[in-house]
Amino acid sequence: MNAGFVNIKVDREERPDLDRIYQTAHALLTRRSGGWPLTMFLTPGGAPYFGGTYFPKHGRHGLPGFLELLPRVAAAYRQQGPAIAEQSGQLADAMRTLEPDDGGALPRGAEAAALAGLKRTFDPRWGGFGAAPKFPHPFELDFCLRAHARTGDPEALAIVTTTLDRMAEGGIHDHLRGGFCRYSVDAEWTIPHFEKMLCDNGPLLALYADAALVTGEGRYRDVARGIVEWMASEMRADDGALYSSLDADSEGEEGKFYVWTADEVRAALAPDEWAVAQLHFGLDGPPNVEGHAWHLRVARSLDAVARELGIDRSAAASTLLGARRRLLDVRSRRVRPGLDDKVLTSWNALAIAGLLRAGRALGEQDWIGMAEAALDALRRTVWRDGRLYATRRGGEPALPGYLDDYAFLLAALVEAMQTRMRPEDYAWAIELADALVDRFEDRERGGFWFTAHDHERLFHRTMPGHDDATPSGNGVAARALVALGHLSGEPRYVEAAERAVRRFGPSIGESPGGYSTLLEAAHDLEHPPAVVIVAGPAGADDAGNGEAARWTSALQRSYRPWVQVYRRPRHDAPGPLVKGAPPAVGARAWVCRRMTCLPAVDDLAALEAALSRVEPG
Repeated sequence: MNAGFVNIKVDREERPDLDRIYQTAHALLTRRSGGWPLTMFLTPGGAPYFGGTYFPKHGRHGLPGFLELLPRVAAAYRQQGPAIAEQSGQLADAMRTLEPDDGGALPRGAEAAALAGLKRTFDPRWGGFGAAPKFPHPFELDFCLRAHARTGDPEALAIVTTTLDRMAEGGIHDHLRGGFCRYSVDAEWTIPHFEKMLCDNGPLLALYADAALVTGEGRYRDVARGIVEWMASEMRADDGALYSSLDADSEGEEGKFYVWTADEVRAALAPDEWAVAQLHFGLDGPPNVEGHAWHLRVARSLDAVARELGIDRSAAASTLLGARRRLLDVRSRRVRPGLDDKVLTSWNALAIAGLLRAGRALGEQDWIGMAEAALDALRRTVWRDGRLYATRRGGEPALPGYLDDYAFLLAALVEAMQTRMRPEDYAWAIELADALVDRFEDRERGGFWFTAHDHERLFHRTMPGHDDATPSGNGVAARALVALGHLSGEPRYVEAAERAVRRFGPSIGESPGGYSTLLEAAHDLEHPPAVVIVAGPAGADDAGNGEAARWTSALQRSYRPWVQVYRRPRHDAPGPLVKGAPPAVGARAWVCRRMTCLPAVDDLAALEAALSRVEPG
């Protein structure tokens, strides 16, 4: 390698700008989907001319060997310079055509078409979309849940609840510590790729909490609690920020940390615990890992186990809880998977938003405190002189922030202000929004580039619109700007959001699937959220003990994504939150939409009645 090339190893999580470019280039050059590890051979100017996702050391099974390939690729560069230069120009032109064009109005019926597409690909037996490998797709599920809330569509709700139930029962869910792995290699969610990533679990936390609000089912609250327990116990840095991921491997073998033999489980448990656990986790059936071991998943419900054993369900639940604790204790003494201790700004923002949404919805103050600690840690370490950085290890930030860093963090601040209005969060949100618009927007045609205007020059500049493993940066930016624009009364934020949605209008019209976040942004533009400002007496305690806090909490326990509730702080309230004089006693609220406010309301029942008349669109 060193004889013929300048070798550069790239962490795709630290340099998503490069990963986006070269994954796309690989797909165009090879006519095959990409993946990791990706090897790309580039000219000194950064133009790719050959690549692949996996090369064995020596050729086998029809795959070229890396050692044989290297001299051939080097010779091609030396001998075929003009052809490579021509190919590079054609590739650059082809990649430009993949970016959104001049834009236009979003076609009518795009939301309905996207929902119909999700219904067609939904797996009614196992949940999720399509066949194996199967990913959670939290943004598409969130889109379905919002559609149900607006229209009452029972099929949209069934997509969400079936998927969340099957995932929670499956092996993609860690039944001992909590949290979810990256994806399932099978359609039944049984055997995952065992890597556990922060960017997946933050959105899933919000989704399970919202499902608990919509359905009233305690099982969704339990899954949400497990995600938070995993974050708190295994992913927290000393200052409250959150690490990136846990590896899939330990001792050189994927999943070794997580799988069991039946004898190991039986030896760890008391006889009554074994009786419940073997039925619940299917340890009395055939192994599900290479014919010799089990990865835990729910094979029988607790109700079925209780009936089979002739015991009360509550007794079965208590016994299973004890069994899980014993197994977790045993597992904790194994060689652990490696921890990726990078603190990624965008992934932290997704987790913070999830913690805040879930904490607010389920009344979990500790989760809110955990989110605020992470948010404050980011403010201290990755926000320097009005600029955001993408990553840090320890306390030192590195790499200029990308669109996702600014957009996801702005969205997290919108969640934070709805949870507990801290003046410093509002001020930071304004600074971030200004930086986002000024540094990333295409000033001529709208939309946000993935890299800032002063970013280093690369082979190609991308403008992402599709939701992927993380949501669309353009979609999240547009939604957050709409929310902040209507809260602050600043039209330039809403106008930037509208330009972004219009930039992708034709693309969404051609293929609405995969654009869930941008479609939600388009809905927010057409049907702006109702902004509710709740205030207590001038001398009231901001800590959350007064009538204003009770009103706010009551309003936030209903799933109404078209309503945003903010409680005005006693001191240093941002100007847009001061809609009128605070009450002498009790609480007072103002309902505003499209930057126009109704008369103040001094009664919670009257406020609920006013909100019931707010059309979700």
